[in-house]
Amino acid sequence: MLRRLARIFSAFTLAVLLAGVVAIVLPRPQPPLPPLAGPVSRIVVEKAARRMTVYTGDQVARVYRIRLGFAPEGDKLREGDGRTPEGVFRIDRRNGSSAYHLSLGIDYPQKEDRARAAAAGVDPGGDIFFHGQPNILPRGITLGHDWTAGCIALADAEIEELFAATPVGARVEILP
Repeated sequence: MLRRLARIFSAFTLAVLLAGVVAIVLPRPQPPLPPLAGPVSRIVVEKAARRMTVYTGDQVARVYRIRLGFAPEGDKLREGDGRTPEGVFRIDRRNGSSAYHLSLGIDYPQKEDRARAAAAGVDPGGDIFFHGQPNILPRGITLGHDWTAGCIALADAEIEELFAATPVGARVEILP
């Protein structure tokens, strides 16, 4: 009788312990975020952290995980270097028919970028965008490494949200 009770108690203890481990280890589903309220006023990209913070007014509205150019260390110096430029820019164009899932362009190169490249005898590059994944990928696939030619890549659902709420003229700060 005591052995039987000991086995039942052991089984119950094991079940409670396993339930506790499962509750701690398994991710809890997150409720969907509310839509961005109001237009995006500022975007701050922290390259080293692969993080982008989006502001509406003075309030943080979203933080996204991003992917950068294939050689992201340092400022963009020339076309083809795989770097994402650093500095202060503005959103200057919107493209709903991009080769990537939507895109928001920034005003790179600026005067100082062109002058630096001219002094080095190289092309500064251009066409730097926030964009989603390549349209040739199946919907829902997000590349998990730095892969762009210097752009800032997000998941398709994230660029859809950003595209819908970001006007031309929004400030963009790209930090090392």
